[in-house]
Amino acid sequence: MKAICDRFVPSKCSSSCTSEKRDISPTSLVSDSPSSDDKSNLTLCSDVVESSSPVSQPCREASTSEHKQVCTTHNSWTVILKTASMASGAIRRFQDRVLGPSRTGISSSTSEIWLLGVCYKISEAESFEEADAGRVLAAFRQDFSSLILMTYRRGFEPIGDTTYTSDVNWGCMLRSGQMLFAQALLFQRLGRSWRKKDSEPPNEKYLEILELFGDTEASAFSIHNLILAGESYGLAAGSWVGPYAVCRSWESLARKNKEETDVKHKSFSMAVHIVSGSEDGERGGAPILCIEDVTKTCLEFSEGDTEWPPILLLVPLVLGLDKVNPRYIPSLIATFTFPQSLGILGGKPGASTYIVGVQEDKGFYLDPHDVQQVVTVKKENQDVDTSSYHCNTLRYVPLESLDPSLALGFYCQDKDDFDDFCIRATKLAGDSNGAPLFTVTQSHRTNDCGIAETSSSTVISTEISGEEHEDDWQLL
Repeated sequence: MKAICDRFVPSKCSSSCTSEKRDISPTSLVSDSPSSDDKSNLTLCSDVVESSSPVSQPCREASTSEHKQVCTTHNSWTVILKTASMASGAIRRFQDRVLGPSRTGISSSTSEIWLLGVCYKISEAESFEEADAGRVLAAFRQDFSSLILMTYRRGFEPIGDTTYTSDVNWGCMLRSGQMLFAQALLFQRLGRSWRKKDSEPPNEKYLEILELFGDTEASAFSIHNLILAGESYGLAAGSWVGPYAVCRSWESLARKNKEETDVKHKSFSMAVHIVSGSEDGERGGAPILCIEDVTKTCLEFSEGDTEWPPILLLVPLVLGLDKVNPRYIPSLIATFTFPQSLGILGGKPGASTYIVGVQEDKGFYLDPHDVQQVVTVKKENQDVDTSSYHCNTLRYVPLESLDPSLALGFYCQDKDDFDDFCIRATKLAGDSNGAPLFTVTQSHRTNDCGIAETSSSTVISTEISGEEHEDDWQLL
């Protein structure tokens, strides 16, 4: 577990055809080439933190002059807002210099696009009229812009006993996790076909979901509560963490929410299961999804109820050493064709994003690195402006440039949906040429030596021609 956090945490200051079954302008993290000047990058990073500190910390020093009291006059608030704006600009300049220029739009006008299990197919055939292509792209853009965006926020109440009133420079992985969980709730409560329509009043269930992720301790899934639930995994205000720690923290927060609220008032009515490697930490290889373990998770969540509850599956991975091994990229792309797909938590070192779609070898993403003022959303307020929770700008990143430490998400509505997912995952592992993202097994058994073994032929070997290929894996 520590290996994952260490490999994905270089610095805390980095900002930067569907299944029928289920019914803003952030800066880019894309780099044309790796940075070759580590010292200058570190110097720049320090400058960003220094310039943005008034945003992250509340005002604590007052002038000795009676005419220049800090945070008590209209003029002083103007200074604070200007400083915050300058800090946001510094973050954008930092990303442009270190992470590279923005890549926007659709890279190909003919190849199909997959967005969280939905296919938008653009044909090269002459019979495929330009107007038809326009309708397909318009549908894709509406789907993309309906996804929930979570970004850095400023001006919220201090986190715990700290003085942090913003998550600028360190909260991007937490925000990426919020996006994935919010999308799972959208799938559950409104269905995959739901689209946000500006011409209509906002759906009450939609507003209720946004309210759950407000930047206050009163909101069940705020970064305040996520940090509290993830303290044992290294989460702390001002500190950067990797995807494994965030996945475990969400598991803890969901469990806490279930224990502290009754059935009628549950905020997150689905089970959460983490797919990871062997507990003894010795065998290595791909993480294993054990159906027996998932069944146990569901039974515990439903407290003995025979009805299978919705379940969120999180699969933290390390797919290489310094970058994603190219062997895994076809499988990563294929996961977006699953109707259960919730995308990928990943990005470049120290700059997490939420990857929601693919076209060829590129991933479309939502970027949390824009700094926005806190917005209070209440389901009773139909007039609230929720535009800051959505993005209309398509940005993409070459999948080969991703940091190898990432996490996959999948949402299964019921038992049949989970069974369908297992079939797809097993086939994907079988087609991976010995490099599966994860494998599927029915159950565990213990041999004569007391060592747990998998007991299903659905587990695919990670060996090719008798050679083990575990060099690029770090056990979760």
